Amino acid sequence: MHITASTVSLTVEDVAASKAFLTTHLGYEETAATEDFVSLAREDAAVDIVLLRRGIDVLPATQRDQRASGLILAFTLTGLEDEEKRLRAEGVEITMPLREEPWGERLFQVTDPNGVVIQFVEWVSVPDAEHA
Repeated sequence: MHITASTVSLTVEDVAASKAFLTTHLGYEETAATEDFVSLAREDAAVDIVLLRRGIDVLPATQRDQRASGLILAFTLTGLEDEEKRLRAEGVEITMPLREEPWGERLFQVTDPNGVVIQFVEWVSVPDAEHA
């Protein structure tokens, strides 16, 4: 197998709201769209994102009414504090404040209008055997 790209597909109630959040605050750009679907991408290493309206009939019947929940969309980056300040200045609510874990992970979270949790991570040290 040779993977050429990665995409996460999220089923949400309001496709337009999540699209607006991701394009406005996270620099995603629309690559394809219909009323019930949008495909988003960035030019860097970020995962592509597909947003599907809950109930859309292209999904198997067992998946149509599910929502994106119980998952965290995580992005590893540099300049974590600057990103947290930028998002806060743009009016984005920080739903988990910036913190540092004992194993060297610094992180904070925001939540999009559909409840999708987005986590930003920066590693400040290499995890040692005790915390790996």
